[in-house]
Amino acid sequence: MEVPQPPPPPPTPSTTPLSLVKPSSKNNKKRPVKIFRAFRNVFRSFPIITPVCKLPSLPGGRLPETKVGVSGTLFGYRKGRVSLSIQENPGTLPTLVIDLAMQTNTLQKEMSLGMVRIALECEKRPDNINNKEKMKLLDESCWTMFVNGKKSGYCAKRDATAEDLHLMEVLKAVSMGAGVLPPKPDVEGHVDDEMAYMRAHFERVVGSKDSETLYMLSPDGKSEPELSIFFVRI
Repeated sequence: MEVPQPPPPPPTPSTTPLSLVKPSSKNNKKRPVKIFRAFRNVFRSFPIITPVCKLPSLPGGRLPETKVGVSGTLFGYRKGRVSLSIQENPGTLPTLVIDLAMQTNTLQKEMSLGMVRIALECEKRPDNINNKEKMKLLDESCWTMFVNGKKSGYCAKRDATAEDLHLMEVLKAVSMGAGVLPPKPDVEGHVDDEMAYMRAHFERVVGSKDSETLYMLSPDGKSEPELSIFFVRI
């Protein structure tokens, strides 16, 4: 008597193929120093909104020579923490992902009120103080976060997850704007929660081995800066 064979397993659900490429080792071409203006009700509605801004001069009236343009995305479930992803451009894999010490809805409120200054501070490691080949600033793993001068908690750098990469793939054609993505039923803890995002061009200004700043950019500079992110090693 022939033994019946078990039924074949169900096909796996199709996913968006990943087409993001590795970032190059060369710096991007310099961009004009103009800052992106944040907009009210950011993250909250489609269609994508394109705001405007301008980069302020630093003390002394001169900017450091080391500047490069990058793509930055702030994203997170509305009921969860917001994360920052930095890419060489929207078509490359992230070079940096940090979970910020702030809820997504709190960041929405802060940006609706005006200028937002995020400072991320880390301490110098004892083995790096006298080491010329010390760790690169953005490779540091733990940070203390301040928002407009007030301490908000601690945040950490991490590897990009499959969900992060899926989001970057979905937003590959978006160079600037904000909106929300519908809830995903397969994400634990966020079945009914929307994924909010804001993407913009940033100017990465390197002041020293212990100081870098990200300024949000726009094609036209008609206002004061609405978002800056400072990385400082002290």
